[in-house]
Amino acid sequence: MDIESAARSLRAGEVVAFPTETVYGLGADAMNARAVAHIFELKGRPADHPVIVHLERAADIEDWAIDIPPSARALAAKFWPGPLTLILKKAPHVPQIVTGGQDTVGLRVPSGVAHELIGAFNRLGARGGVAAPSANRFGHVSPTTAQHVRDEFGAGLPILDGGACEVGLESTIVDLSRREPALMRPGGISRAELERALGTRLAERGADAPRASGTLAAHYAPRTALSLLDRASLEAQLAGDVAVLAFGAATPGARAREWSAASAEPLPYGHDLYANLRRLDASGAQRILVEAPPRTPEWEAVNDRLSRAAAGAAGLDDET
Repeated sequence: MDIESAARSLRAGEVVAFPTETVYGLGADAMNARAVAHIFELKGRPADHPVIVHLERAADIEDWAIDIPPSARALAAKFWPGPLTLILKKAPHVPQIVTGGQDTVGLRVPSGVAHELIGAFNRLGARGGVAAPSANRFGHVSPTTAQHVRDEFGAGLPILDGGACEVGLESTIVDLSRREPALMRPGGISRAELERALGTRLAERGADAPRASGTLAAHYAPRTALSLLDRASLEAQLAGDVAVLAFGAATPGARAREWSAASAEPLPYGHDLYANLRRLDASGAQRILVEAPPRTPEWEAVNDRLSRAAAGAAGLDDET
C-alpha cells in the first residue's frame, strides 16, 4: 500500500496501520466515530482509554482544542513535527470516543511518512486528524516494523510499510490542560529539553490528571513473564529456561535460550527495545530477564517502558 492508497482508505472510513517516527500506529479518521470504534475493537482497547489525534500542522490545534495556553504554542513551535503529544482542552465537536469521554484531547504533529500521509488525507477533503494508537493488541509490546503489525493482526490489515521507525519509543506526553505543565509519559523528547523550552519545571502526573495513552501501570508487555534485575541478580538466575536482554555479551558459561546484547547508549537502546522484547518473547523461554538500565535522566523513557512491561508481564491489572 502506498501513501495515496492509504489516505483514500482512511477517507473511506477504514483502519490503516502506518509508521510514525515513534512506533507504528493503527489509524482512522478521527472525526469518524465508527472508524475509531473499529480501532478499539481490533486492539481490545477499553472504551475510556483515549487515543492521540495526529495532525498535519501546528496551526490545526485550533480546530481540535480550546483555551490553548501560550506554553502549547511554544512547545509546538519548538518540537513539531516530532515525537511530542500535548494534552489540551478539547473542542466541543471532537468525538467522545477519541477522548475516552474526557474534556481533553491528545494532539501531535508527526514527521516523516506519517506527516505525508496526513497531508494526502487532507487533500481528499478530510478535517485533518488521524486517530492512531499503537498498532498492537492493547497492553502488548508496541510495533516498530510492518512485520510486527502483521504478527499482531495477520495479513488482512492494510499496512503502509515505511520501514523501521526512527525513534522506537512512543511520544512524550505533556499535559497542558491544568494549572501547570505536567509530564504524563516520557518519550522521544526529554524532560530537560521540554523544561528549557518552557522555562519552568514540569510537574509530575497527579491524581487529577486526565487519562492518556500509555500511562497505565501495566503496559508495553510481552506475553512471557519479564523480570527487571541488576546484573548480579540476573546472572544468578541464568540456570532456568530464560531469554536475556543485557548490556554486553553473555558471561562465559552462562546458559540462556537467547541472549540479546543491548546498546549502552539510551537512544539506540530505546530504538531497539521493542524489537528485542518481541524476539525474546518469541523464543519460547519461560522467563525474560532484563538487565536494569541506569537510573539517570537520559534513561527515563526506557526505564518507564521497562517498568510497565515488567508489571504487565507479571499479570497485574492495567491501572493508572
